[in-house]
Amino acid sequence: MNQIPLYVPLLQAAPGGGGQLATTFITFGLVFLIFYFLIIRPQNKKQKEARQMLANLKKGDRVVTIGGIRGTIQSVKEDAVVLKVDDNTKIEFNKTAVATVLSSAKPDKPEPEKLEADSSEKKE
Repeated sequence: MNQIPLYVPLLQAAPGGGGQLATTFITFGLVFLIFYFLIIRPQNKKQKEARQMLANLKKGDRVVTIGGIRGTIQSVKEDAVVLKVDDNTKIEFNKTAVATVLSSAKPDKPEPEKLEADSSEKKE
């Protein structure tokens, strides 16, 4: 019986309850924005860059796998790459196993800037 008076203030409505509700929503909104800009957005950007790197893999690129194996891409398949790691050693990996591209293969076509410079020299 002595415990009943302790619960009575909890059951009564607090004065100015509407202001507390708005403050709570604003606080949760700010916390969500902080998480979005500090965690979610940078992670999505990093995933997008990784997908783009995997999509741009081509023959001749020097790469490192997530296991630390370094090699040159011999062929690119839909979901795999074949790496040449030694003179006569080739290993096939999933594309997702490629961690970084050390150096890209030299482009087969000349750069467009050089073409424009060459064409302007010929006109003169």
